[in-house]
Amino acid sequence: MQGLAQGSETYGSGLKLNLDSTGKRYIRFITWNQIWMRSTNNNPGSLVNGQVSNNTWDVGARRLRFLAYAQITPRYLILTHFGINNQTFATGGGSGTSGTGGYGAGKKPQLFFHDAWNEYAVIPAVHPKTGKKNKYNLYLGAGLHYWWGISRISSASTLNFLTIDGPVFNWPLVEFSDQFVRQYGLYAKGKLGKLNYSMHLNKPFATNNTPGNPDPVKGPVAVDNNGDAKPAIGGYFDYQFFDQESNLLPFRVGTYIGTKRVLNVGAGFYHNANGTMSRTAASSNSMAKHDITLLGADVFADLPIGNKQKNMAITAYSVFYNYNFGPNYLRTIAIMNPATGLDPALDAAAKTLNGAGNGRMFVGTGNIWYTQAGLLLPKGKNGKMRIQPFAAYTYKKFDALDQAGHYFDAGANFFIDGHHAKITPQYSTRPLYYNVNGERKINGTRGEFLLQFQVYL
Repeated sequence: MQGLAQGSETYGSGLKLNLDSTGKRYIRFITWNQIWMRSTNNNPGSLVNGQVSNNTWDVGARRLRFLAYAQITPRYLILTHFGINNQTFATGGGSGTSGTGGYGAGKKPQLFFHDAWNEYAVIPAVHPKTGKKNKYNLYLGAGLHYWWGISRISSASTLNFLTIDGPVFNWPLVEFSDQFVRQYGLYAKGKLGKLNYSMHLNKPFATNNTPGNPDPVKGPVAVDNNGDAKPAIGGYFDYQFFDQESNLLPFRVGTYIGTKRVLNVGAGFYHNANGTMSRTAASSNSMAKHDITLLGADVFADLPIGNKQKNMAITAYSVFYNYNFGPNYLRTIAIMNPATGLDPALDAAAKTLNGAGNGRMFVGTGNIWYTQAGLLLPKGKNGKMRIQPFAAYTYKKFDALDQAGHYFDAGANFFIDGHHAKITPQYSTRPLYYNVNGERKINGTRGEFLLQFQVYL
């Protein structure tokens, strides 16, 4: 089933070590590399290694990961996941790396744990003695975990995206009050018939950003500052109409490449009291605390179409987010950014609010609508190589900005052996925001061509 879920008929159960003759006690290993080659049209005035650069070509590592989990008994599971992310020729190196030499800029990134949790099956999916499937099941776990709320794609597997990557705003807390989309906490997961659920109680990582003065037009501006962080609660619930998806692990599949018939409708939330702070008046020490409340609702379809022998399929996903981080909260982000700043000689009016390199408006208090769709083309004569063109659109409307942003992505997956070996080209655009006479509006766009080489075992 695992091999079919990833679109390969020859992969089987993968790198698995059975601990008994039944195969019910085992250790499973997964390792993957995602290498990106890019041509990035940098934001105006970007400095790359100290030089102004309008366009940057590079090759780097989006993800280099290793994951292992063990089913010790029918009731106990342990999982560990570590690796690196986002290493470029000039950025993404280990702490303290800079300049030239063995520990120069971008070199020797540090391995860290992405996940580490233990789990106990209160009501297992399969009765350990009779072998019968339970219609209702419940699992409890604890640790640094990925079981949380908001949306399906907030728990996306990085192995089987439809597009080249997640849109990133599906992980709205990334690297602020979480550790690369994980927090320490407790979780519960399971199924109630066709209703799949996961819930958590977490302790967010500490944030202490200093609030700036209120905006002269819009008022106070919230930043991440949670003090002794309050408990964060959240959950995601989706009703699975057709084929039932595995919930052994939290990593949700982006496209099944014609091997399943899936139609799910879901909704989720995340709430953390007093997660942000703002200054109530200019040059004042008077502060106000604000709750973080994040809501999402989505629909996912992965459906075979046409002649079964041709194995065509459509994959579509759409999600609506309502994010509330407090007044005028706004954050930018730049994935694998080769730039480290903007030219200081650049006129203030010419400096984009996006920041340097491939920076874009990331998340804020407001709404986001995201939709992606792909078409798996018919099998060829040998049936091995598959092609899946796709496109995605994002609409962002944040309180801190005076104009909504439109983002576009288009590309195709070339499956050599399902998701286990694939090549994905994609072109993406982002709008550029500027502060003009006190208003934050769009003036132009920038683009980025990406080519991903993925192998996982």
